[in-house]
Amino acid sequence: MIYTNLLFFLTAIFLFSIDRVAQTPLLSGRLALITFLLIFAVYAALARALFKKRTAISSAGYFSTEKSLSFLALAAFSFTLFVCDAKYYLSVLSFGGKAPALVSIAGLGLFLLFFMVMWWAARKNYERIFGRPYSTQGFLLSNIKANLPIVLPWVVLSLLTDAVALLPWPALQEVIRSDWGDLIFFGMFLVFVVLFFPPLVRRLWGCSRLPDGEMYRHLSTFCKKQRFSTELYLWPLFEGRVLTAGVMGLIPGLRYILITPALLETLTLDEIEAVIAHEIGHVKKMHLLLYFFLISGFSVMAGYLVEPMTSFFLSRDAFYAVISRSTISPDTLLTIVGGLPVLILMLLYFRYLFGYFLRNFERQADLEVFPILGGSQALISAFEKIAALSGDIRDKPSWHHFGIGERIAYLEKCEKDPSWIQRHTRKVGLSLATYVFLCIVGVMLVKQLPIDQFTEKYQEMYSEAMILQQVKREPDKAIWLRLVGDMMAKKKMDAQALEAYSKALALEPANPEIMNNLAWLYLTSSDSGLRNPLLALTLARSAALIQPKGFVLDTLSMAYWANGFVAEAVAVEKQAAVTDPDDEPYYLGQIDKFLNQTYRQAMQQARPEDQVQDGKGPAQGDGS
Repeated sequence: MIYTNLLFFLTAIFLFSIDRVAQTPLLSGRLALITFLLIFAVYAALARALFKKRTAISSAGYFSTEKSLSFLALAAFSFTLFVCDAKYYLSVLSFGGKAPALVSIAGLGLFLLFFMVMWWAARKNYERIFGRPYSTQGFLLSNIKANLPIVLPWVVLSLLTDAVALLPWPALQEVIRSDWGDLIFFGMFLVFVVLFFPPLVRRLWGCSRLPDGEMYRHLSTFCKKQRFSTELYLWPLFEGRVLTAGVMGLIPGLRYILITPALLETLTLDEIEAVIAHEIGHVKKMHLLLYFFLISGFSVMAGYLVEPMTSFFLSRDAFYAVISRSTISPDTLLTIVGGLPVLILMLLYFRYLFGYFLRNFERQADLEVFPILGGSQALISAFEKIAALSGDIRDKPSWHHFGIGERIAYLEKCEKDPSWIQRHTRKVGLSLATYVFLCIVGVMLVKQLPIDQFTEKYQEMYSEAMILQQVKREPDKAIWLRLVGDMMAKKKMDAQALEAYSKALALEPANPEIMNNLAWLYLTSSDSGLRNPLLALTLARSAALIQPKGFVLDTLSMAYWANGFVAEAVAVEKQAAVTDPDDEPYYLGQIDKFLNQTYRQAMQQARPEDQVQDGKGPAQGDGS
């Protein structure tokens, strides 16, 4: 369940990270809370109903029901995020953006609430199957402690990032923002994983030292013969009734082999030695360190791929076709389109690529019995017992381990032909080398992509889609129609620009920027049939009276010039130069044009693409 829950928690963390804090939530606070409570109640009712089924009273049925409810928890959490705008309401915890990690941790806590409901519903079944009574509070706490190590590294890294950002040391902040910053954080995180994580997890899981006695002395002597330093602990996983063992910790003194009581009671000493040899194999082959780097590898891969993937998908016309036909906000679609490919990539990475290495590392650890014990019979015997006593799971496949039957078959193959041991070692080494090579090539290829072109294209298209949807939502607001007019004018769609500006002006007759932009279009349109210098002069005069800024005065001077009032045009252009001294060279150029060329001559000589850009152009921005 640990590996499976890892995928669920990773998915929840990712979904929360890609969700955007909406400027205006879809639901009011009160309605969002009511909706969330309704979702919560429905999920609780489903959890109770599923655990009341007869199929959920066996160990296999119990775990199957947990898995189904975990998927439902993820769906309920997603609905809470994207419909109830949970991140918007939780963002108050960031203290003005100074502690974003607290918001993310609160989001993870929200997901954990659904798991807690699942465990609440599962308690009676658990007591019946595993034979230990629990209070509701005790059972919830036990499950939280069991799953906390899955997310603890992420929580620590998030808090560490926020803490460092808050330190009042400019020199440190500069180093963190440099190319070495990520490497420094990675080093600090690695120190936590190596030094603090193993003893912390051991305590969270309630592990206790293997009592001093014949078993302890025998296994300790066995480990010393292998020159392997470790501490032996009892692992009360599912009340110690699960037949399993594990190892954690990279360095001696902070390395523990965990063994469930049921495994010690079931296996002979020879079989337990074989299991210990398997755990020693994990350490000798550096699997624990490789797990860490493979998990970190996804973060590196995602960091390089998110921007180009998002830019590529958002620069496709299909995305904007969906926006034009949908009532869903562009922000929501942007989150989906930007995040969904990365989410799929993450699930594929951990389910298949990480799962591939997990399975082959397990097999490589199995093969350690040959150099340590001289053969695999004891491990095969242990596997047969585990398979039979765990519900006849010999032929049951697993995404993170080979099935027990497959592991036994490979050990038997190696007994007959020891060359298969080296073949698997070469396979693992070649797989790791291929992984590193593909990561390097992938990074190099991504750097060759025209990301800036994708980004520039999608930003323009996205802005256009946002404006057009706002026009649909708020057709009585002039600002959106004015922005449509600006957009159409920029694309040389003058007739559409004229229509949009005219509608905007009808809604706000005294808006100086709308009057200015419409006047500019009447003066500079590439379509001579749309030009109207006299009307442009009327509009420009009114705009200049209300807002005598440089660009507005420039439009007015153009209108005077277009109507043959050269002296007035020069005078107004000089006034524009005084008002806007930063652009004085431009205004002086305009004066020179007014004195040496007529409006008619200029319009005849101008290329179509120069019609609007020849002057200061329409007002940009929100009109504030």
